[in-house]
Amino acid sequence: MAADDHTPVERLLARKSEHDETYAQKISQRAAQSQRSLEGYLQAGNRPRWMERLGEIEAGVAAARRRLERAYDALRSEYAGDPEGFAIRWHEIATTWSFDDVNLLIEQHNEWFPIERRLPVNPRTRDYVLINGKSYRRDPLTPDWILTHFPPRLP
Repeated sequence: MAADDHTPVERLLARKSEHDETYAQKISQRAAQSQRSLEGYLQAGNRPRWMERLGEIEAGVAAARRRLERAYDALRSEYAGDPEGFAIRWHEIATTWSFDDVNLLIEQHNEWFPIERRLPVNPRTRDYVLINGKSYRRDPLTPDWILTHFPPRLP
């Protein structure tokens, strides 16, 4: 099996075992064989990682939206009488804005969520089932996302 053919779980365990050779010994036999459930995590007071990650993604998107809104409002004030100058400058800002932290979380979510939630696979599509009619996947934040939410037009 090539390195690219490993599942996310196999890659995680390989990284863990590289750093700590006794990692496998630290997991008790009972813990390795017990069924995990959302109810069990919540009763133990630990939220599953997918739940924490979704909260981090939502907080990251909200923080980015607030920062963009402040930059957008400041630029609109600065270019109040110059719609073309505003559009050019806003496009420049949108293309250089960094969403690296949030996009990393989104990438991790898209890779791990179906495994962590144990989503079944639809045999017809050969993809994970939809959740409430929607895909679990999140789109990364891009300059197009900025321009959709904050159009380069003056009122």
